Amino acid sequence: MGVFDRFEKRIEGAVNGVFARAFKGDVQPVEIAARLQRELDSEAKLMSRDRRLVPNEFIIGLSEHDYERLTPYGKTLTGELIPELRRHAQEQGYVFNGPIMIHYELDDSLPTGRFTVASEAVAGVDADRPATTTQINRAQLVLEVNGMRHPLVPPGLVIGRGTEADLRISDPGISRRHAKIDVRGSGADLFIEINDLGSTNGIVVNGQRVRSARLDAGSRIEIGSTRMLVHAPAGS
Repeated sequence: MGVFDRFEKRIEGAVNGVFARAFKGDVQPVEIAARLQRELDSEAKLMSRDRRLVPNEFIIGLSEHDYERLTPYGKTLTGELIPELRRHAQEQGYVFNGPIMIHYELDDSLPTGRFTVASEAVAGVDADRPATTTQINRAQLVLEVNGMRHPLVPPGLVIGRGTEADLRISDPGISRRHAKIDVRGSGADLFIEINDLGSTNGIVVNGQRVRSARLDAGSRIEIGSTRMLVHAPAGS
């Protein structure tokens, strides 16, 4: 029995009974499970000889009929799917950036019985001292990472995967101390610069690989597989 067959057999056993009865003739949970597994396999990106990065956030698009039938069971179904995805990832040597998240969305363009899956590798982000809304709004510029905003105020912050970083990102492509954003001055004299701290994979600013770069509103930063944006607080 192949890996796919084992995965499908496990998840089919997990979602049998109430799910099979509820969705007879419609989108079947086992179909979703199989598609998520294929999504891992097709989107896996090589990190090292035996480790590959895979998506950890999935958006499942459903027709109106299937959405109304599925969403009451969404939490329970997600609870069955996630352990199987983790098991498949472990068997294949896949690595997740952060926690697995599965969202169900209505797509009016889909007919009954059809669904779509979109995925992304989204790193978990943890600030050493989370900023308050007031601190964010008072900052001239903020750094947005995966929907979270961090005020760029003197003296700046260290980005990395290790516990000593001010902004910790659980992206395996990020070094323990990857880069430092230096912030000096304020108002018209505000100066912000990002510097590589000798990381393994480097940094990319506005599409260019650099060791050091000046940052302004609109600057786009890529570290590992994580994208960041510098903007004014009101720009989110």
